[in-house]
Amino acid sequence: MRFLIKLLISFSILVSGLSNANEKTVHLTSLEWPPYAGQSLPKQGSSIAVARAAFEAMGYDLQVTFFPWSRAVALAKQQDSQFIGYFPEYSSNQTRRHFICSDQIGISPLGFAERKDKSISWTTLTDLQPYRLGIVQDYINTAKFDEMVDNQSLITSSTINDIANLKKLMSNRIDLAVIDKNVMEYLFETNPSLSIKSHLAQFNRSILEDKQLFVCFKKNIEGQKLSAIFNHGLEKVDIEATTLSVFNEILKLSLK
Repeated sequence: MRFLIKLLISFSILVSGLSNANEKTVHLTSLEWPPYAGQSLPKQGSSIAVARAAFEAMGYDLQVTFFPWSRAVALAKQQDSQFIGYFPEYSSNQTRRHFICSDQIGISPLGFAERKDKSISWTTLTDLQPYRLGIVQDYINTAKFDEMVDNQSLITSSTINDIANLKKLMSNRIDLAVIDKNVMEYLFETNPSLSIKSHLAQFNRSILEDKQLFVCFKKNIEGQKLSAIFNHGLEKVDIEATTLSVFNEILKLSLK
């Protein structure tokens, strides 16, 4: 009998420990978007390194699962999924309608990739109306740009990811590809199908916007709780130093 009691007590302690561990594990979705996020990247990318450091500062473990972007957002939105949010994301009215945006976790220089032999000069978005613009499905860009896309004031062609978008640019099927500058440089450096032609392309001189990056949490009680915990932990993280450190690690690997 004593042995049975001890066994039950040990089992109870084990279950309690597992329960506490589960309560301290945060599940978020993300996408392959190097150098900010990627399953095989050092620290899984700069955005994930920052987010993980913020949660660790508060005693939480971050688990990130990677999906295509549309799926990552959809799973984070489902109230019955294990995922409490997704990232990295730009802020928009649409995003804040469905999610709680954290404090800023980084900066994304958003603009256009272009062919060097077809450089385009523009000042306002209306200057882009004669050109074919490549966008990625379900990506948020800037409010005005997305408004003009929605009302078909701009000629756009949608793809599933940045790689496909850049391939369309290199094959002259579009004139400009909307992309983050760091993402463009990484893909041209590391993707064999792009790097062979990377000398033909460059980042357009005019930037759309330096976008802030966020973690987006579900709009429920748990999301509110974890967003507050995350923001408090973020105060303890040197975002710029963490980002730069991961970028340098990624660069070293890409040069090998």
